[in-house]
Amino acid sequence: MLYNRSVPPCPVIPVLCYPSPQDAAAWLQNAFGFTIRLIIANHRIQMRAGEGCFTIAEGDAVPNHSCTVQVRIPDAIAHCERARASGATILSEVRDEVYGERQYTAQDFHGHRWNFTETYADIEPESWGGTSVDL
Repeated sequence: MLYNRSVPPCPVIPVLCYPSPQDAAAWLQNAFGFTIRLIIANHRIQMRAGEGCFTIAEGDAVPNHSCTVQVRIPDAIAHCERARASGATILSEVRDEVYGERQYTAQDFHGHRWNFTETYADIEPESWGGTSVDL
């Protein structure tokens, strides 16, 4: 794949609509610790989420909850407290899952859902009912 500084370097780039990309970027930075990668006029902002990326686009679309964006983080408990203090609605509290992830789910101020996951152990998928195919 060719490199282009105008596009996030990630192979999958979710695009989430918000009425004001600027307001959304500020809130997402404060609540979830994301950073701005590129601002495109006043209608699009590329954000970084660790090594991942997503784009905020101007739009009136109301989230329908058919999609949740999952982001890997180093400390789910601290991250959840930061999100809560910034006004995120915590939909599911931090919990250790049998597959080795510590997770919680939050909803942002516009209604988009985010799942944050911290690895706490390397667990063999077959031990909890998964099937290894192409690891």
